[in-house]
Amino acid sequence: MRHIDHVVVAVRDLDGAADLYARLGFQVGPRNRHPWGTENRIIQFRQSFIELITVSETADIPPHVAGHFSFGAFVRDYLQRREGLAMLVLSSADATADAARFAQDGIGNFAPFRFERTGRRPDGSATHVAFSLAFAVDNQAPDLGFFTCQQHFPEAFWNEALQRHPNGATAITGVTIAAPRPQDHAGFLSAFTGSPTADPTQVSLAGGAITVRPGEAPTFVGFNLQVPDLEPVARNLSASGIAFTHRAEEVAVEADVLHGVRLSFACQPAFADAISTNGAV
Repeated sequence: MRHIDHVVVAVRDLDGAADLYARLGFQVGPRNRHPWGTENRIIQFRQSFIELITVSETADIPPHVAGHFSFGAFVRDYLQRREGLAMLVLSSADATADAARFAQDGIGNFAPFRFERTGRRPDGSATHVAFSLAFAVDNQAPDLGFFTCQQHFPEAFWNEALQRHPNGATAITGVTIAAPRPQDHAGFLSAFTGSPTADPTQVSLAGGAITVRPGEAPTFVGFNLQVPDLEPVARNLSASGIAFTHRAEEVAVEADVLHGVRLSFACQPAFADAISTNGAV
């Protein structure tokens, strides 16, 4: 069963967003640049991460063409409409096989996309990372992005020193989608995740779930994070002057505070043994 590899949060001011997430209690990585016109900063957990992303002011963004999904064009077009959670990414052991299956299932006819870049360790030294992506499209929600991500050098990407956050967060455990008719997305989500579902409002993943609730136009509402204790989260948010709600099971920062993303902290059971601490399944 796949797990959430990462979520892509599109923002217009990358460093400003990084500062806000640092105030939320996260350790935020340095700026990285992609050759297709986007720049990101990453917040890493044991086997998942948050990707804060923007479009470079001098971006040369390749267009969408038949059979090829333009990541840069998708982010650019999303930011023309709004900021927020733009893409959901699941783990992959073989992106080429995923792309073939997505085409067979009618949810994406795109060539797998491989790219490499230089990464940075906590001490500032360089490392080399490479990924292959397989994109899928929900025709009932074309403004939402979905793909799987295969890491070719996971040992060069995952780093325990980058996974220590003052708020104690350890994993992304769920993503929430709002849609006028949640049941209309069940077929796509089942094909995308590879998980059959009897409940159209929830698709199970390893260590988490995708939840679809009633709403207006299809949109990603936000995501959930696992923490060992809610009280330190609440204290940190109070000290940082960030508005939040605190219930018995959840501390939440609402979308109007956080670039269109609702962020929920909750104490949840540990991940299944099938998921290792370096992100491999």
